[in-house]
Amino acid sequence: MTNRETNLKTAYPTAKRRVVVFFTAFLLFGAFLLVRIFGMQTFGYARYSQMVEEQVRTASPLAAPRGTVYASDGTVLACDKTVWRVYLTPVDIREEGERDGVDYATMIANGLSPILGVDRDAILNRAKKTGTLDQTLKRNVGEDIFLKVIAFVSENRLEKMVHADPSVVRSYPLGTFAAHVIGFTGADQQGLFGLEYYYDKVLTGQNGALLHAKDATGRELDGVAVAYREPVPGSSIETTIDPYIETRLESLLEEIRCTFDVQNRVCGIVMNVKTGAILAMATSSPFDCNDPFTLDENSLKKLSDSGLPEGSEEYAKLKSELLYTMWRNKATSELYEPGSTFKIVTAATALDLGVVTPTDTFDCTGALQIGGYSISCHKRGGHGHGFSFAYGLQQSCNPTLMQVGARIGAERFYDYFVKFGYLEKTGIDLPSEVTGLFHKKEAIGTTELATASFGQRFKVSIIGQLTAIAAVANGGDLVTPYLVERIVDPSGKVTFTHETEIRRQVVSKDAAATVSTILEEGVSGTGGARNAYVKGYKVAAKTGTSQKFDVLDANGNSYLRVGSCVAFAPSDEPEIAAIIVVDEPQTAKYGAIVAAPYISSLLTSILPYLETKTDGKPTPDPIPADQYVSLTIGQALAAAKNNSVKVRVIGSGSTVIGQFPEAGTPLDPTTGSVILYTDGAEPETVKVPRVIGLTPAEANRSLLSAGLNIAFFGIGDPLGHADATVTAQSIAPGETVPAGSVVKITVLYPDDQDD
Repeated sequence: MTNRETNLKTAYPTAKRRVVVFFTAFLLFGAFLLVRIFGMQTFGYARYSQMVEEQVRTASPLAAPRGTVYASDGTVLACDKTVWRVYLTPVDIREEGERDGVDYATMIANGLSPILGVDRDAILNRAKKTGTLDQTLKRNVGEDIFLKVIAFVSENRLEKMVHADPSVVRSYPLGTFAAHVIGFTGADQQGLFGLEYYYDKVLTGQNGALLHAKDATGRELDGVAVAYREPVPGSSIETTIDPYIETRLESLLEEIRCTFDVQNRVCGIVMNVKTGAILAMATSSPFDCNDPFTLDENSLKKLSDSGLPEGSEEYAKLKSELLYTMWRNKATSELYEPGSTFKIVTAATALDLGVVTPTDTFDCTGALQIGGYSISCHKRGGHGHGFSFAYGLQQSCNPTLMQVGARIGAERFYDYFVKFGYLEKTGIDLPSEVTGLFHKKEAIGTTELATASFGQRFKVSIIGQLTAIAAVANGGDLVTPYLVERIVDPSGKVTFTHETEIRRQVVSKDAAATVSTILEEGVSGTGGARNAYVKGYKVAAKTGTSQKFDVLDANGNSYLRVGSCVAFAPSDEPEIAAIIVVDEPQTAKYGAIVAAPYISSLLTSILPYLETKTDGKPTPDPIPADQYVSLTIGQALAAAKNNSVKVRVIGSGSTVIGQFPEAGTPLDPTTGSVILYTDGAEPETVKVPRVIGLTPAEANRSLLSAGLNIAFFGIGDPLGHADATVTAQSIAPGETVPAGSVVKITVLYPDDQDD
């Protein structure tokens, strides 16, 4: 036997064993696989079927409805609105077109372009992108357009090719109303500003989901179950904002801004002094909550006037700054020097400490030497000698308050400043609240104490100032201001109700009551806040004009001013407090002019609305002119007599064919009249006389004699204030107008220097 034969004989059994082992292993592995497959199909079917479904399922999020924001009367201020995303499935368009021999892409482009306002070629291009799951044509489609899309789809049987998914966007039905309070949301429905931000967790619900299966081309898989997880809506909030008061406040702030060319916005707040409830809060100029990234008209003008080239980095930076300024709530997020309105706090502190009484006497020669400086009074000639503290406060005499501040002393002055809450947040439920800036306790020298006593050289927030004044109004309690009265969950259950929070008592009731009496007597008498007078009500008020030391002219002098006025009423049983702050007015600067008359107008509107206690004296309301057109002369005269309205008939006809002023125009109950025109009568015109500089009574006689009607603005009872003056008239002197036209005249006290 050769060596080769021997090797083969030896190798054969080894190879045979290897083949047997391999074949046996293969059979065992095959048997294992068969057993596994049988087990998976028989016993693990449900589990593995679920795993397959999960791999092919696509989750479509279902956004949870955001909670609604309500005004105090139930008016909806913010809510969710359903919108739709209209989209195509290009694969279905191609396959349906090949099957039916129809150019569906062109049909869809031609039909949807005018409905959606999307370019036809753009739709056509998207319809042909068969490598994508779907192609969005337009987002945030409103209900009216959505219904037109559905009608088009149904009419042409395009249901497999054109689709619409609902979603929600935040809607603000009243647009700019209370914009700085409500705020707005971002693209993902998250709160960004205002109450929307502060209560974001409360308003935000839990999203749901719709789980469905699609193949790689985006088509639904048959036989795979669709899962649905229901979204949980967010809770709703009921605010303290009163729509009537808010509307009135916003209107007045815009009037101030335009009248006095205000450069750094106007702000106002109305608050319940007992509870801290904010009835109105506004800043000019409000933005549209539905379109918050578009600048308001005033901001656009500033951007345009900058001269920066559009598209430049500087232009973009300024626009961004203007947007953030526009959004910022001036009431809570900016500081200002309160000026003479702070004298209320100085007076309350001094009375509480017992270092002064209303009858203590003071002298004012026009200035006071303090710490090597001569600090002036607004009345350069001084207020005289031997007058009472009450008179000094009413006349806003700086030397009087400086002397009182010295009696208080730096340490106690600082302590009361802290007690009144100026160096802490008020706790109002709004974001980005700032705290006041004041001297360090150990750094308060005689000069710092003197200037602080009349509200200069430190800064506070507007909400902080009103809260401090409200503490004087309500008898000494520092309350926490707030905006949300209740929180209601999706089932309607009330989960939160606000309870009045008194942080501490800052002064005694007697001290607070004494200050209130002094201020009211100044408003109704000869005080510097007379322009805030409201006929029929006891109003305590104080005006202020502060300098802005942040910006100086070329000579290092302060030239910008902040005019303000704060008031509460009724002074003997206060219910509400209001503040208006005018930042950088250009055509006038004193609070007595730019703020006090508007406080008067505001309170004249809202005190009767709130059914606030009057002073007991009768105050007849304006009479709206009736509709006399089409009546006979006899009927018109009878109706006028019944409503105590004077009428004058022009023409010899028997029927009234025209009247002036028109029906509904408010008329003074004692002097108002209506001109009635009959058949063939020519409209009568008159020339408007000049009444600026006259007393109210003189202006009244002049305008009535000319055949005109009068509307007063400014002092609440102009005819009862013989020493007041007409400072403006709505129709220029010498202008020819129809007889019976209403001329609005502004009546104020000229003694306007109150800084």
